[in-house]
Amino acid sequence: MEARIPKKTLADGLSILERIIPSRSSNPILTYLPITLGQGSLILRGTNGEVDLEVRLSAETHGEGQVLIPAQPFFQIVRSTPGELIELIFAEQMQLISGSYRTQLQTTNPDGYPELSFRQPAGEKLPAARLAQAMTRVRYAASTEEYRAIFRGVQLELSPGNLRAVASDGYRLARYDLPVSSDSTRKLVIPARSADEIIRIFKDVQGDVSIEVGEGTLTLVGDAVRMAVKLMEGEFPDYARVIPQSFVLEATLQADALRESLKRVAVLSDRNNHRVDLIFSGDKLEINSEGDYGRGREEIAVEAKGEPQLVVAYNAQYLIDALGPIEGGVKLSLSGPTSPSLVQAVEDSGYLSVVVPLRV
Repeated sequence: MEARIPKKTLADGLSILERIIPSRSSNPILTYLPITLGQGSLILRGTNGEVDLEVRLSAETHGEGQVLIPAQPFFQIVRSTPGELIELIFAEQMQLISGSYRTQLQTTNPDGYPELSFRQPAGEKLPAARLAQAMTRVRYAASTEEYRAIFRGVQLELSPGNLRAVASDGYRLARYDLPVSSDSTRKLVIPARSADEIIRIFKDVQGDVSIEVGEGTLTLVGDAVRMAVKLMEGEFPDYARVIPQSFVLEATLQADALRESLKRVAVLSDRNNHRVDLIFSGDKLEINSEGDYGRGREEIAVEAKGEPQLVVAYNAQYLIDALGPIEGGVKLSLSGPTSPSLVQAVEDSGYLSVVVPLRV
């Protein structure tokens, strides 16, 4: 078996797989890269037990079959080859030739490699980049604490005409609605780290990705990539109850101005809770912080209606994270000094975030 493939094509394909295939594992065979030669294609696969991935690359091939090679050395070799073209010759060993460089890697029988859990899509399609965008908008709010169980994932909710992504860690919530051409209704929770891989792989993909859900697995199929991720059991509790519906003050300003101001003032905030005080007074917003090294203060203009004066304290990083996905204007809707606050993008009605103030 032989294959000839441009170095850039192979290197780009391997870069998709490199974060999935572990360098060390309790099951050593997972550190290997399965390579399949098909007619006019080189198929690369990998798994870490949570995410299965397959990349199909166009190549000039002779013969068909499959081998296993040690993944990490192969990644490094391909990146460092001097030529623009790579030739692979498979026998008892795999020989790699590129320009003046020539090397050999041991191959292993692929029979012991686990079967990957791809399912055949039934026809449901979503715009790949928009799916990644929806998950990106909310990913920051997913919990990192082991005991928070289901909240360590990102929930996707499909309903006729809409895709919703939701994440929460109990102190904040992020929700993003995306209009899509869908007729199905379902909920599924993707582990946050697997969501990161979906975002990484599909964020720049043009066109649609086909999806299929079954047996605790989500399969996504693009033009050159197949991906299967294990889903979390269960679904989020009724998060709609924490989204406030009535407000005592609403303020509009530029998201960038507020975000950068918070970053500056928070430098001197308390190191334990990163507290900043937002003091709304008429058409002005004063942001204060105080910590072991001193005090920070900044004033910015807002358009406000409601209570003439209100003071609310937040964890600065939570508020900065909530502002992260917003470009242009932001609307802050406050229910009171201790009730959840709503953060919404003025130009993007699909995004909202709930941030719980600090109790002081």
